[in-house]
Amino acid sequence: MEVKVLDINGKDTGRKVQLSDAVFGVEPNNHAVYLDVKQYLANQRQGTHKAKERNEVAGSTRKIKKQKGTGTARAGSAKSPVFVGGGTIFGPRPRSYSFKLNKGLKRLARKSALSLKAKESNLIVVEDFNFDAPSTKKFLSVLSALGIEGKKSLFVLGDSNKNVYLSSRNLKASKVVTSSELSTYSILNANNLVLTEGSVEGIVENLSK
Repeated sequence: MEVKVLDINGKDTGRKVQLSDAVFGVEPNNHAVYLDVKQYLANQRQGTHKAKERNEVAGSTRKIKKQKGTGTARAGSAKSPVFVGGGTIFGPRPRSYSFKLNKGLKRLARKSALSLKAKESNLIVVEDFNFDAPSTKKFLSVLSALGIEGKKSLFVLGDSNKNVYLSSRNLKASKVVTSSELSTYSILNANNLVLTEGSVEGIVENLSK
């Protein structure tokens, strides 16, 4: 698959880049994508939720009323879950929500996500660029030139670039990552995927192992 390379002004440079069909042209595997996104979201959960159970609630352990003759149910402790201020029955406990996925499945999921973007023509390739200093204004001009201003976009760089990253940090709809940081969730969460020329080789190399 050949895609034309644009400059940061949205103009055609006259060059084309060859996108590997083994990465950008596979038949999407929806279940692999589902599992990888599910794992990503599960890993974002802190799992620090906790409710006090009966044995953890502070309070007296004396019997609160006599066993018989009250006309109501017997009760032995104010910490019983049936009383206000008592313990919680089967309350949440701290836990990890993470689970394991095979590397092959995760690679297939990323290939599927990239292939979906390519198939839907939501993939743009731009020449490698840099800013002299962090500038949100310059980054916005790039978005405008590419016709994706105001839309969710993911920029994938070949190597980390501090100035470009800092330029995008104040924009909620735009995110900048390197080819090694690319995830299935981040690809699908963006309306437009913008690859720099230098990132294409890194993506293919990472997903061909």
